[in-house]
Amino acid sequence: MRQFETKYIKQGYRIIAGTDEAGRGPLAGPVVASAVILDEHQPIKGLNDSKQLSEKKRNLLYDEITLKAKAVATVFIDPKEIDQINIYQASKKAMCEAINQLDIQPQVVLSDAMPLVLNDIICESIIKGDTLSESIAAASIIAKVSRDRYMIEQAEHYPDYGFERHKGYPTKQHLNALKVYGVTPLHRKSYKPVKDQINQQMKLHL
Repeated sequence: MRQFETKYIKQGYRIIAGTDEAGRGPLAGPVVASAVILDEHQPIKGLNDSKQLSEKKRNLLYDEITLKAKAVATVFIDPKEIDQINIYQASKKAMCEAINQLDIQPQVVLSDAMPLVLNDIICESIIKGDTLSESIAAASIIAKVSRDRYMIEQAEHYPDYGFERHKGYPTKQHLNALKVYGVTPLHRKSYKPVKDQINQQMKLHL
């Protein structure tokens, strides 16, 4: 998990950030990206792709990363902007903004499968980076937990949708709620199931 970090450390670089996003696939809620600069002198055990970890483990690691990392930043891109610029561009924008918001400017940025171009910063895109780089894995955990907590909060405002369970992903429960209760401001109107529901509602009112 440190092979990429070690490569750049051997070249003389010391400030290495990882970045990753959470929430490309959901029908509702923001896409969230985080950037993390770990402290090589404060190792964190158990870092891995956030999707491979239990919710309990993610939450424990979230607290440890926040405590031990040299810098952490998280950026939310809301559904309206996702609809305007598409999810790929929204994910890229969130990653770049998270890096720019770090308290320390990195010399190197490792990203999970997202090609980035940043002034005066070396960028490397790594396929399955959240399983190969501890910096990216840490960012994936921060982004995932941040987004999940946000969706749990939103469930209080929209109790009929079950956001606290599926976090906006297109589960059977979520799709049924869309049909019964309609579209909320949290929904991404450019996504096909949501768009289809909007069109269906419009037909009913004609």
